[in-house]
Parts: sequence; structure tokens; C-alpha cells
Amino acid sequence: MKIVIIIRVCSFDVGSAAERQLDALVIGAGPAGVGTGLAMMLVDDLVFGVVERGRVGETFRRWPERMRFLTPSFTGNAFGAIDLNAVHPETSPAHTLKVDYPSGAGYAHYLESVGQHFGVPVRERCGVLAVEPSATGYTVVTSEGPVPARTVVWAAGEFGTPSRPPIPGNELGVHSAKPAAWQAPDEAPVVVIGGYESGIDVACALVADGHPVTVLDPSSPWEATGSDPSLTLAPRTRQRLHHAESSGLLELAGKHEATAIEHDGTQYVVDAGRTRFRSPVAPVLATGFRPTMGPVAELFDRRSDGWPLVTGDDESTIAPGVFLAGPAVRHDDLHLCFVYKFRQRFAHLAKVIGDRLGRDTTALEAYRAVGMLVEDVSCCAQDCAC
Repeated sequence: MKIVIIIRVCSFDVGSAAERQLDALVIGAGPAGVGTGLAMMLVDDLVFGVVERGRVGETFRRWPERMRFLTPSFTGNAFGAIDLNAVHPETSPAHTLKVDYPSGAGYAHYLESVGQHFGVPVRERCGVLAVEPSATGYTVVTSEGPVPARTVVWAAGEFGTPSRPPIPGNELGVHSAKPAAWQAPDEAPVVVIGGYESGIDVACALVADGHPVTVLDPSSPWEATGSDPSLTLAPRTRQRLHHAESSGLLELAGKHEATAIEHDGTQYVVDAGRTRFRSPVAPVLATGFRPTMGPVAELFDRRSDGWPLVTGDDESTIAPGVFLAGPAVRHDDLHLCFVYKFRQRFAHLAKVIGDRLGRDTTALEAYRAVGMLVEDVSCCAQDCAC
């Protein structure tokens, strides 16, 4: 299979799109948006576009400099093992970037490269203000004017909506998505709230800089076992954790739940029941993200956990023709939070939309052949035997 290394992304004219209804408009040009667009290009005569309020891969450009992918990249495509972080079966971030754990800036470059090579029609710096139902689908109101579309795919990701714990004083903490969370004054102790991947990631980085770090999490997720990487630490994270523990600078405070944050005039104080943890620097909130729904928030019902409720086709249950792509997709207990998980739905969305419009979707079978077209995600709910 061929690998690509190019730089910029093609554009489409919003003004022209306003004169002819699109079959589909994809909102967001991260991996979910670019990946869905790539799959749509294989649907015969499907007229679509992608809009992005910033640049392609915008949220990845905002990653802290030291943040890296949890999933490794490796170019095994020619042998049927598609790079875990690829959004197209003929591409590999490992090949493009020459690294195995991409940075945010690096991955944004990869997305640009793929978009340019295949000619994905992306309009950058075009924000979406509203998505309004119409007689024939939806009118997407953008910063450059209205765009009529029969279907809409929301692919905005989660990084833009950091989640803070519902405790008093949470505004005093700094979220792990912010660069400030990854740095502190020389040897200052740091308290990290949350012990899943992001918490252990930032804790290990701070320990490597010589900071004493205490990680608080009542569920002790670093002890979790199982084969779903969404619920357990990645192998590389565990290796880093063991190294950090051996330094004597890391304390894993399981069964300690942060209940409040305050500042006593000289230090930050994290209240965790009978124990109070003090630090001269703001505590790090490694408490994950929520889906960024923006103007489509009212077009999706919610699950009991607050996440968007979708059908088996990742479609809104209350707004037919509005689909969800990316890490916010959840089916029962399955969280499609990694690229290698949610990319399996790109071709499925393209096929569903193409089939409804009577278009030829035969070319999408190429995705199925390499494991990137999964119609029933329940088949993914399996544990490894060993």
C-alpha cells in the first residue's frame, strides 16, 4: 500500500455550496472529520464538504508540547496491520512523522498531509453557528453564510470541553489539557486529581522533572485489569508509572476522593475527607473531557451518563440525518475513544448516507477488507484470553 507525505488541504467554496444542497456536511476537521470525509469520497457522486472553525487538526495544535498519543504508530499497512492512528488505510502517521508516539502538532501535520493528498474538500476558518432543520434536511449557518445539507455529521471531538470535578473550588485547578499543568516551579510538590491515563501521564512527566507528585483517585484505576484500553492504563503508561514509582517521588493515593479545593493565602489545599493535601501550585485536574456538541447540542438526546444518545448507525435518535463521529460515540459500555476504534465507523457512516440517497457504495468494501468498516460494534466487546 502507498504512503503519503504532503502538506496542505484542499478547500471548497461555501458560497457555491449555498447554491446547491450538499448531500452531507461534516463539521470538524480532526481525525473524525477528515476520516469521514475520506470515506465519503468513495461514495459515487456524493456531494459533500468539511468545515473547520480553525485549521485542520486544530485541537491537536493546542495540545501541551509534552503530551503524546497513548496508542503507538507503526507502519504495518502492507501486511494488513493498519497503523493504529491512521484515518485512511493507505497512510501511516509513523511513516509520515517518523515517530511512534505522535505529538499533537505532529498529528495535525499528518491530517493535513492526508487531506491534501486525497483532496478532501475542507473549508478552514469557517465556524458553525447553528444547525437548523429544513424541509429537505438541515441548514448549517456558518461564519461565511448558510449551507444547505441533506445530512450533517458532527465530528468536533472532546478536547475543547475539559471536564472539571463537581466540587467546590474546582476553578482553582488547572486542567491537564493546559500547558501550565505540565510545568511547576523547581521541585515544588504537585497534587494531581484523577488517576486514569491523563493523570498518570502528567504525573510521570512532573516526576521526571524532579517534582514530588501525589495522585488522588478513589477508584485506584492504575490497578485496573482487563483488555479494553479505554478502561485500563496503556502498556507504555504502566512502564512510565513503574519508573516514576521507583524514583520515590510519586505517591498513588487510592481511595482518596477530592471533595474541595481552596487557597489559604499561601498554598492550595485539596480536601480529601480526613486527609488534606497541600501544594504551592494549583492542583492538576486530570478529569477527562466531555463531548463538544456546540450548535447540535439540542439535536441529540442524552444517555443516563450524559453522553449523546445515538442509534446503531451513530445517528441522533431525535434528529434524523444528524450523525456523530469520533470519540464521543458510545454504544452501551463501549467507548470509541481512540482513533483505531472510532475510525471503524467512518465508512459505515458514508455507507448509510450513500445507501439512503441511492448512491453506489461498493467502493467502501475496501475499508471492510482491512477492518475499517464495522457495522455492529457489539462484536468489539471481547476480552483477550491472555
